[in-house]
Amino acid sequence: MNGKNEFKEFVRNNPNLIKYVRDGSKTWQDFYQIFNLYGSDDSVWSDYLNDTTSKSSIDLMSWLKGIDLDSIQSGVESIQRVLGVFQDFASNDSSVKKEEYKPRPLYKHFED
Repeated sequence: MNGKNEFKEFVRNNPNLIKYVRDGSKTWQDFYQIFNLYGSDDSVWSDYLNDTTSKSSIDLMSWLKGIDLDSIQSGVESIQRVLGVFQDFASNDSSVKKEEYKPRPLYKHFED
């Protein structure tokens, strides 16, 4: 196998490298150069392959910072109002007695 195919196989076996390329901290060229210099079994990769928990916690914190709590609260209040309307409708519907259906005689037209 040539170096490019070995590198592709290395990336397939270590998908954590994709996160670093997507967030812009490294490029594929950087990783390929490290792979060519040191190979796949070097301690150079420990920073990139074992750092999944701290990276995911940073991603979670940045996601939480982007949440607008006021809009969530207004959405919850809207849902509560809608549920209140449904509850009122359901409670009023059961208390109203429906008149029993009485078929109109066949000989009677337009309330004669």
